[in-house]
Amino acid sequence: MCNLTTARKSADEVAAYFRAKVPGAFNVAAETYPGTPGMVVIENEGVRELRSMVWGFPLILKAMRENAEKRGVQPRPKPVNNVADLSRPMWRGIAAKPQWRCLIPITAFAEAEGPKGAMTRTWFSMKSEPLFAWGGFWRQSVEWGDVYTGLMTCANEAIQPVHDRMPVLLHAHEHDAWLHGSIDDVIAFQDRKFPPELCAIERTSELWVKRKGVAEAVPMLL
Repeated sequence: MCNLTTARKSADEVAAYFRAKVPGAFNVAAETYPGTPGMVVIENEGVRELRSMVWGFPLILKAMRENAEKRGVQPRPKPVNNVADLSRPMWRGIAAKPQWRCLIPITAFAEAEGPKGAMTRTWFSMKSEPLFAWGGFWRQSVEWGDVYTGLMTCANEAIQPVHDRMPVLLHAHEHDAWLHGSIDDVIAFQDRKFPPELCAIERTSELWVKRKGVAEAVPMLL
């Protein structure tokens, strides 16, 4: 699953590319991890807006709640940052409603590769597209405010050597279809195979976990 993305463009550059307005100033780190803020494009009353939201829908499982109660503390939500099964109750309602769709601007996404304890970052991007969109959903939460998550699909031949899943990537001319289409359109985007010849791969020597806190994020896929 996708647990690390980057959008190495300024907010103004991203807004211009997606024909969106920026309702307020915000700062987003170049690299986004589950549970941290990232850039998201939504449509509000017919106008696209670029916003900062936390990556991952907060979720507290029954076992997490019970364990926290035993210790006398408040349970800490885990970020569900990837969507796999649209038939699950958690996603069935929101995926069908265009008002909760979003475009996730990224310049690349990474997967961990290599032996445990020494995994490195392998980056994937779209050839000839310095900025592109991952199809996502967003909602308002009590815990973290506005949050977003991304839809996953089966990996194509370019991604398969590293991982069996990949984000649902969108071409520029498909943005409106994602934001306004039916649930059948959403399912069609998930079912299709993104052309592997359009994917660029960069293997690096960068360690997967580079800073304290990343490993503890415990992202989830549902």
